[in-house]
Amino acid sequence: MSNFIIRRVFLGIFIVFFGAMIVYGVIRSMPSSYVETIARERAANPQSMRTYQEWIDELNKVYHLDVGIVPGYFGWLKNAIRGDFGISFIYNVPVTEKFKEVIPYSIVLNIITFIVEIVISIPLGILAARKQYSGVDYAITVFALAGLSLPTFFLATLLKYVFSIKLGWFPLYGITSRFYSTMTRPQQIMDMARNMTLPVVTLMMLSIGGLMRYTRTNMLEVLNSDYIRTARAKGLSEKVVINKHAFRNTLIPLVSYMSTLLPAMFGGSMITETMYQIPGIGYISFGAMQQGDIPFAMFYTTFLILLTQISLLIADIMYAVVDPRVRVN
Repeated sequence: MSNFIIRRVFLGIFIVFFGAMIVYGVIRSMPSSYVETIARERAANPQSMRTYQEWIDELNKVYHLDVGIVPGYFGWLKNAIRGDFGISFIYNVPVTEKFKEVIPYSIVLNIITFIVEIVISIPLGILAARKQYSGVDYAITVFALAGLSLPTFFLATLLKYVFSIKLGWFPLYGITSRFYSTMTRPQQIMDMARNMTLPVVTLMMLSIGGLMRYTRTNMLEVLNSDYIRTARAKGLSEKVVINKHAFRNTLIPLVSYMSTLLPAMFGGSMITETMYQIPGIGYISFGAMQQGDIPFAMFYTTFLILLTQISLLIADIMYAVVDPRVRVN
């Protein structure tokens, strides 16, 4: 197992290295350049002693934009290995400092969504498999397909229109309400929970369908296995057959699927956070990418690639935990 983990770690490093290089090349090829905007603003300052071109040359040198894509990437990588991801163009603070400021909102949003999704989708998927071709199965399938089909911006807009504008139950946007600073600590927690409800529902409905259908498909395959028929022939109750025998074997493919959920939610939450103006990593990164903020955009995309590799590594290790028959040599 230790040799396997070492190989997977090296493979993950290899993927992160070339994945970040591709992203860097794409960002460098974008038509927008915030460096030019900064240089223009600084050159227009009456106290500035440099011309527009002098500012362009200096900023390009600082951010390794005065060389080709490959040398520029290695210059960025050299600093990144030391933990220096540069100064954000538009936020004018170190990228890591801005990341520490906004990441708690995204972590809370995505962890809550992940837990709610697991609690709802897996039991419903098992129920749909047990009631195959019944009204319950069709209702769950329609709900799952609706969640898979709806675009994020449409679902968020629909929820805001119904529950914020028409019913007034939840605020339209923001992480806190207007009078947050005057509230007691318990009231502040409840206020933030109220503001986070619609974003969590949006993310949950968009991702719950895939896991629900995946659970149903794998449970149907397990329920048709010979050992399940043998367990029923022995007189075991349906509850024991499902919970002890069928569900444990269904967990193996589910672990693989769930390993991609967290990175996908951090990437997918960009639109959700933007729609609800939650100051998380997705919302901040969206603004950075729009304006050609190379340091912040590079950090965000590398963070997603690294998070994906860590999740896949954990999934590979969990195989042996879920099913002792799985062994890696």
